[in-house]
Amino acid sequence: MAEVGLQLYTVRDETARDFAGTVRKVAALGYLAVEFAGYGDLSAEDMRDLLAETGMRAASSHVGLAALEADFDRELAYCVTIGCPNLFLPWLPLEQRGSDFFAALAPRLNEYGRRARAAGVTFGYHNHDFEFALDDGQTLLARLLDATDPNLVTLELDVYWAAYAGFDPIALLRRYAGRVPVIHLKDMDTDRRYTEVGDGTLDITAISATATEGGTAWLIVEHDAPTLPSLDSAKRSLENLRRLGIAG
Repeated sequence: MAEVGLQLYTVRDETARDFAGTVRKVAALGYLAVEFAGYGDLSAEDMRDLLAETGMRAASSHVGLAALEADFDRELAYCVTIGCPNLFLPWLPLEQRGSDFFAALAPRLNEYGRRARAAGVTFGYHNHDFEFALDDGQTLLARLLDATDPNLVTLELDVYWAAYAGFDPIALLRRYAGRVPVIHLKDMDTDRRYTEVGDGTLDITAISATATEGGTAWLIVEHDAPTLPSLDSAKRSLENLRRLGIAG
């Protein structure tokens, strides 16, 4: 079974107040790793030391396109220093979500993937729901993945957003088996809103098993808008995964 980490975006209210202290609390909950969405102004060396102190690993990191374009080498070097094996482009603004932009984006992603691979880091793309819009009978996500080299550009499948868009996460995991090193393990309530992992309508057990069978190494828990205190939300998701036999 793949291992479980936490996307720190889930607890962003806590990291905004005390980044290092929050990472320590996440470790105390029992998470094995974190996925970054910003580094709290810590240097790479300080982050490396914090991870070593807590026994946590860096499963992956989210870095926006503007930051990648501004200084890809700096972002890559940060990942290398902290031992982070996966770097994902997590988001595109509204004006960049059309088929023409996606066609132009593919070769840029290939180049980022080539440079990352040379440094021992895997580069990939993280989806939301807009990538499942159809363009001439094919989703934008499928077009992007078809236009990029699978040896250079991976997919971090967000199972909530796939389901929200009307697509079966399990079918997608099977289709892209071997190309999905990390997934966002998120859950959906009966009103299609976010909920704690294991409390919702998605088949988390089958999703986790299918991901693992396809080579996924990390199941990253995320809740975009917890109604519980964010650390309590992260704790509940992990407890549910333990109950399901997915997390140790």
